[in-house]
Amino acid sequence: MSLLDSKNNALTAMSLKRKTLELLKKREQVILGGGEKAMQKQAALGKMNARERILALLDKDTFHEYDMFIEHDARDFGMDKKSMPGDGVVTGTGKIMGKPICIYAQDFTVAGGSLGLMHARKITKIMDHAMKMRVPIIGINDSGGARVQEGVNSLAGYGEIFYRNTMASGVIPQISVILGPCAGGAVYSPALTDFVFVVNNISKMFITGPEVIKTVLGEEISMEELGGAKVHSVITGNAHFYAESELESFAQIKKLISLIPWNNSRKALAFPPKNPNKEYKIENIVPSDPKEPYDVRDVIKSLVDDDSFLEVQELWAANIVVGFGRMNGDTVAFVANQPLVLAGVLDVDSSDKAGRFIRYCDAFNIPIVTLVDLPGYLPGVDQEHAGVIRHGAKILYAYSEATVPKISVILRKAYGGGYIAMNSRHLNADFVFAWPTAEIAVMGPEGAANIIFRKEIMEAADPVAMREEKIQEYKEKFANPYVAAAKGYVDSVIEPKETKKFIMHAIEVSSNKTEFRPAKKHGIPPF
Repeated sequence: MSLLDSKNNALTAMSLKRKTLELLKKREQVILGGGEKAMQKQAALGKMNARERILALLDKDTFHEYDMFIEHDARDFGMDKKSMPGDGVVTGTGKIMGKPICIYAQDFTVAGGSLGLMHARKITKIMDHAMKMRVPIIGINDSGGARVQEGVNSLAGYGEIFYRNTMASGVIPQISVILGPCAGGAVYSPALTDFVFVVNNISKMFITGPEVIKTVLGEEISMEELGGAKVHSVITGNAHFYAESELESFAQIKKLISLIPWNNSRKALAFPPKNPNKEYKIENIVPSDPKEPYDVRDVIKSLVDDDSFLEVQELWAANIVVGFGRMNGDTVAFVANQPLVLAGVLDVDSSDKAGRFIRYCDAFNIPIVTLVDLPGYLPGVDQEHAGVIRHGAKILYAYSEATVPKISVILRKAYGGGYIAMNSRHLNADFVFAWPTAEIAVMGPEGAANIIFRKEIMEAADPVAMREEKIQEYKEKFANPYVAAAKGYVDSVIEPKETKKFIMHAIEVSSNKTEFRPAKKHGIPPF
C-alpha cells in the first residue's frame, strides 16, 4: 500500500468516525424527546415514555426504529421555530414471541403527543408496512389530540389513519393501547381497531373534554369520570382489556397475540397440548336445578388447556362471556351465556359484544364453540326503547354470516328467540350437541303452562296444584333435548363428560369446511 493510499484511508476513517459521532449525537437528541424535564414529568405521572413502552412490550433486542429524524414542516404560529424530535411519535418493527409485528407509540413529551401531518404520515407508513407484510399492528396512544397550529392538515392526518384502519380490518390484527389521553378525533382510530387495552388511572378517552362540557352544559366532571379506564371497561364497552399497570397491560397483549393468527390467511400458533385444570370437573359444575346459577367460565376452563383461557371484555355486558382458549394446543373461541348475571339473557349490550366477537373470529378463521344456557332476550320497556330488536339482530347476523366451524352445546335452558340466536341449527351451525339437562322450548315451563293451560288452571278446584301439574306436563313433553333431537335440530344428546371429545372431533372434521354464498359485494348488518 502506498503512502498516499494510507493517508486517504486514514482520512476516510476520521471522516467516518466524525459522521458516526454526529449520528449518535442526533440519535441521543431525538431519544430525549421533549427533554429531561418532560421525561421526568411523564415518569412522575406513573407513565413510561414511548420507547420504554415499546421495549417493555417487544422481545428483547428486536426493536428497529424508523423515521427517527422526521420533523414537522408547519410554518404558522411560530411553528417554524419549534423543533419536535421525531414529531412526537416513535415507529418501527420488532418481534413478540419471535414473530414480527409493526408498532408505533405517541410521545407525550413532544408537544403533548399532538398529531400533525408528518406525525400522521409516520403512523400511516408503518400501518402500510404492516399490511404489506401481513403482520399485526400495535398502536400506543398518548396524545392531547390534533395539533391546532397545523389546522386542516391535522384532520387530514386522522382521516388517513382511519382509512387504513378500515382497510386493514379483517386482514391483520389491530391492537390499540390507551396509555394517556386520547381525545377528540383521535378516539376513532382505537374504535376501528380489533382490541383496545386500557390501564387504570392512566387511560383517558373522550370526544369532548371536561372543560367543554362545563362551558356548554355547566356540568363539573373529572376526566376519570368522563372517560377513564373503568368507564370504558364497564359502562361503554369501548375497551376490551383492563389492567392496573402498564406492565400488566403488556402481559395481556402478549397473551392475546399468542392466541390469535398473525393475519387472515394463517392459523394461530399451535402450542404443546395441556390437560385442563384439574380443579374444574365439568360434570360437577352445572346444577341440576335450572334456576340455580353457576359460573359458565368454569365450564370453559374444564374444556381448555390449563391457563389458556383469555376473556375479552370481561367487565362489560357480563351476561355473556366471550374469549379465546386452546384445546389440545389449538386456538378456539368461546361464546357462552353467563347464568351468574341476569340469568344469561341476551340484551342490547351482550348482543353487540357477542356479534362483534363472532365476526372477528370468522374473519381470522378461529373455530367458535357456543355454550347455551339462557331464558331468551331480556324483556322490558328500557330494552325495547334502547333498540333490542336492532341490536339483538346483530348476533343472528353474525352467526348466520360466519363460515368458520361453529359448534354449539346446550347445557340447560334454550328458550325462544335466545335458542335461535345462540348458534342454533337454524342459523347453519355445523354441530349442535345437548346435555340431558337441556330444555329447548318456546318459553319456560311456568310461562308456557300459564298460557296453554290457562282455562284448566282457572277452572280447577285447586288452581295452584293444577298449575304445578301442568308445568310438569309441559316439562315432560317439551322441556328436554329429545324433542329437538327427534327433529334433527340436535345432532347428539351427550353426557357432560363427553363434551370435550365431541367438540374436538367436530372441529377436526370441520377443518376443511367450505361454504358457498350468494355473490354480492357485502351484506348489510343491523348496525
